[in-house]
Amino acid sequence: MTATTSAAPAGAPGDRTAALLEVRDLSVTFPTDRGPARVVHQLSYSVGHAETLAIIGESGSGKTVSSRAVMGLLPPAARVTGSIKLNGRELVGLREEEMRRHRGCDVAMVFQDPARSLNPTMKIGEQVTEAIRLQSRVPKRQARQQAVELLGRVRLPSPERRFHEYPHQLSGGMRQRVMIAIALAGSPKLLIADEATTALDVTTQAQIMDLLLDLQEQYRMGLVLISHDMGLAASYAQTVMVMYAGQAVERAPVAELFTSVRMPYTKVLLEAVPKLELPPHSPLPVVSLRAPDLTKTAPGCAFAPRCPRAADDCKTQDPVLREHENQHAWACFHPEEPAEVPVLEETGGPLAAAAQEPAVRKVSQ
Repeated sequence: MTATTSAAPAGAPGDRTAALLEVRDLSVTFPTDRGPARVVHQLSYSVGHAETLAIIGESGSGKTVSSRAVMGLLPPAARVTGSIKLNGRELVGLREEEMRRHRGCDVAMVFQDPARSLNPTMKIGEQVTEAIRLQSRVPKRQARQQAVELLGRVRLPSPERRFHEYPHQLSGGMRQRVMIAIALAGSPKLLIADEATTALDVTTQAQIMDLLLDLQEQYRMGLVLISHDMGLAASYAQTVMVMYAGQAVERAPVAELFTSVRMPYTKVLLEAVPKLELPPHSPLPVVSLRAPDLTKTAPGCAFAPRCPRAADDCKTQDPVLREHENQHAWACFHPEEPAEVPVLEETGGPLAAAAQEPAVRKVSQ
């Protein structure tokens, strides 16, 4: 299954005259004992200024690897081909010292587990101050003052007091706010949030997401949300891209995607969202069989062995991600028919809310 678009213009969909991030035909391969593993294959997408893109998929779909490629944080053994342009500057092939000039000031990342990302032996304030000085080279006293202001900006309670505390003295939500502060130290143009709310309770998750969108408006950043949470994508993103086996298989504006799912894989992911009307302890639908072995490149659609709609052509031909209608692109020979009752209404909760108010919060243009 190939994920390239058919002559899609830069920034589509959601383009704002010029793409902030433009990824074209990105492929990432890792060497393994069983041969090279193609973990990302010909991936193309773009993010506009002040746009929020959600990249959705199960574990192993290539979401994080593709975003680490944007950050230049893949191990040396990884083979990266294709193009990654940030504000028109090509990042693929840059030496590490050149890439460091872009990290922080142009693109930054908030990782999944702040407890593992923060240094447990350093106070919070020292870590934020260090991030500021790496970006601006200001005197330490000025950097410390900026660090306190930044901690307040990410709504950390009592920032002056927290400045002198260690990570273990903070809750999970507070630690994630610190990680966001560190990511914002260089006022990046693009922020990537990699499962940034997965380990948090629902209330704290909503607070962190509201914070990210507020900061996006303040800094006018592009925002990429990496998640397996369909509800989060429906509630906070403007555009959603679904990945499977390292490839994009469906992409559309949020309301169009969730009210008119066309890719069978996306439908399966939606069906796995817990529903309030189900009896307690009811088993959730799961995708049958296992995800494909990425060291093997068999012809045909990668999802075909697990797809209830697969036909003979799916096993021999490679569907291409193409835009079909309403900025809605999918890679499938036998797509789902649009449901008479929108999927969002059937699902309830945050997905239903997104149907009524697409792209819940749009940054002012």
